[in-house]
Amino acid sequence: MKTIFAVSSGRPPAAIAVVRVSGPQAFAAAEALAGPLPIARHASLRGLRDADGALLDRALLIVFPGPTTATGEDLVELHCHGGRAVIAAVERALSAMPGLRTAEPGEFTRRALTNGRIDLTEAEGLADLLEAETEGQRVAAMTAAEGRVSQAVRGWMDSVAMLSARIEAMLDFADEDDVASDIAAFDAIVADIGALAAAIEAVVDAPPVERLKDGLRVVIGGPPNSGKSTLLNLLGERDAAIVSPISGTTRDRIEVPVIRDGVAYVLTDTAGLIDTLDPIEAIGVTRAEDAIAAADIMLWLADTPPPRTDAIWIHARADLPGRADMPAGRVLAIAQSDRGSLDRLWAEVHQRAMTMLPRSDGIALKQHQRRQCGMAADALRYRSSDALIVAEHLRQARAILAGVLGLDATGEMLDALFGRFCIGK
Repeated sequence: MKTIFAVSSGRPPAAIAVVRVSGPQAFAAAEALAGPLPIARHASLRGLRDADGALLDRALLIVFPGPTTATGEDLVELHCHGGRAVIAAVERALSAMPGLRTAEPGEFTRRALTNGRIDLTEAEGLADLLEAETEGQRVAAMTAAEGRVSQAVRGWMDSVAMLSARIEAMLDFADEDDVASDIAAFDAIVADIGALAAAIEAVVDAPPVERLKDGLRVVIGGPPNSGKSTLLNLLGERDAAIVSPISGTTRDRIEVPVIRDGVAYVLTDTAGLIDTLDPIEAIGVTRAEDAIAAADIMLWLADTPPPRTDAIWIHARADLPGRADMPAGRVLAIAQSDRGSLDRLWAEVHQRAMTMLPRSDGIALKQHQRRQCGMAADALRYRSSDALIVAEHLRQARAILAGVLGLDATGEMLDALFGRFCIGK
């Protein structure tokens, strides 16, 4: 296997740049650059020189013997000055050495997975951590990267293994003269299988990680000229939608991504709901109805009751003449001139959002992980009075859970995952 190298810190220029080298030739490469190696895991200031002896930089050198390293291989870190010319010179010297090449995106982490230093859920957590834009995304990604998801899955696998052992023991030592005892033992195993399936289903049914990344869809609905576009602009703090007294100005959905209090939202303005013979306007109305039906949170700006019982019914344009008093049934009133009314609306939206997002102290699964764990729970839920069939379904459940950890990951799946990483990670 080739030894790889890359800058694993931020792009130069910077005060310091960390060049990471991993693989069987890592120590030889470090010795060629800096002379005799320091004590393992102790930083030592060294001059880095190319093959002709020219000084490239003075850097801190740290060596990490495998397999107890980030990649599971011999690993070297060069903490150099972060200028572009310095890094380019060090990389040229490394690439001139036999057996070394530049790392591909995500290759360090991929080697960690291949060498058993992390599993697939931890690798996916690292990928999400690199892409995290909100506090909620960071917390969920860190939870996965630190191994809480894999710990839960491995715990389920251990429980399945114990149940399989109990089934096998019952089959091996069944006493034909004590049928009642065999039935009691089998019933106890079935009950424990059901409890394990329920525990897995409780995690599967929790809000998925994708809600944090994709953002909760907040849809603004109502008839024409009810203030939908104005509210979108106020909540998004930009002029995203055209505001006009002319009915039907908004004919299609307008989406504005917003991050508020560490939560990602997608605000959606919709066409006014109205009976129309105009074919273009009718398309807009249909799309508005679809958006309202799919909304995570709906804001309703009409004097008639909302189409969804869970909608936030808003008394809009409360600063206009004749609209100062809020009618019954409304959750709150909004006035363009009252910034506090917008803050109160955001507080209401945030309160509802918290019930739809993964808990920071819980385990949040990605969509494919939920599907796999759901399949494992279904296998456990299979009912049979035949112990051999139950044992087979336990085996299936354990194999499915192993897939969550990447124990049967294909090359194509790993290529797609590690393609999300930057070079040097």
